Amino acid sequence: MTAVALLNGATTILNLLIWLTALMAGGGLAVVAAGAVAVQRFAALAPCAAQHRPAVTVLKPLCGDEPLLEAALASICRQDYPEFQVVFGVQDANDPALLAVQRVRQRFPACDIAVAINASLHGSNRKISNLINMFPLARHDTFVFSDSDLHVPPDYLNRIIATLEMPKVGLVTSLCVGLPTMAGPAAQLGATGISHSFLPGALLSRALGREDCLGTTMALRRDTLARIGGLEPLVRHLADDNVLAQRVRQLGLRVGLAGSVPMTAVPEESLRTLWQHEMRWARTIRALEPALFVTSVLQFPLFWAASACVLTGGSAWSVGLFIAAWAIRAVAARRVNRSLLQGWRPAIAVPVWLLPLRDIMSVAQVVASYLGARVVWRGHVMHADDGRNSAVTSV
Repeated sequence: MTAVALLNGATTILNLLIWLTALMAGGGLAVVAAGAVAVQRFAALAPCAAQHRPAVTVLKPLCGDEPLLEAALASICRQDYPEFQVVFGVQDANDPALLAVQRVRQRFPACDIAVAINASLHGSNRKISNLINMFPLARHDTFVFSDSDLHVPPDYLNRIIATLEMPKVGLVTSLCVGLPTMAGPAAQLGATGISHSFLPGALLSRALGREDCLGTTMALRRDTLARIGGLEPLVRHLADDNVLAQRVRQLGLRVGLAGSVPMTAVPEESLRTLWQHEMRWARTIRALEPALFVTSVLQFPLFWAASACVLTGGSAWSVGLFIAAWAIRAVAARRVNRSLLQGWRPAIAVPVWLLPLRDIMSVAQVVASYLGARVVWRGHVMHADDGRNSAVTSV
């Protein structure tokens, strides 16, 4: 083969790559625009009111101190709901989270609060082990499992219970937006990833028929939990939310999405800790949906537009594509904020200058998720699994 033929072949491949990246960027912008529309429609839905509001037990597993922990725990005590209990749980009597719990108890003396301190481990998933240890203190027959870092609005329980009352709904989950608790770029990158990529993507997936459980909030009735075998089947799996949803669906019940959108704290101070945290999510999703997860790279048009710029050597049209993609991505993110964050204070700005890095980092995480299964969760090593072998057994 002559040098001219090799050169022509390389040029053809390069041109194909250029047009492929441009096409992917265009497709990504369509996904971003559709996600912003989905968020606006979701936010515009009239809140449904629960006709029957049963007493609720909220279970919040804790592990260590974290920024704004007291504010997050206090928010669950401000619920505009007739009767609810809050159970906090730790696995170490010296856990510093207990100091925040003590302060919250002093601030809300009328709130029904219980605390479980139990070091028992029931499997590799320490969060579920903690919940199992807390479970004996739950006084009511409707449960809401809620992450410690969630900052919830006063109508959080009302909206969850209203969704749980819907026909054939056996499990309720909720979306969340990111709340950066640090001023640095790591926390802002993490927050924008949750609010402006994950959240719109979850709504688009739901529009296509998926009913995923998003583990920050999981609500169900005591009898439903008993029918699926309790919490014990979840304790061996990293994706406990997915396993719970699988087992509820096996009962012929649906996974409902509540209208409430809490904030979840993003406390990372460095890109290294943010990468480690987000790799846990990426490898968990990849283990559950290995074929589907790779398509998520279409959500990040700035990566593809930047790739087109590199491959063309910075041609005018590729630079124009990149600038247009950046502008559309920023406008879509701001629409998400306007739709979901109007009542929150302080207001959270979109980190426009970080959006290209956010998209590049997200695509890198998708690629890295296929290179292993090891994850680190609050200092403990686990391995992502597909959540199978979790069929419902008779109770």
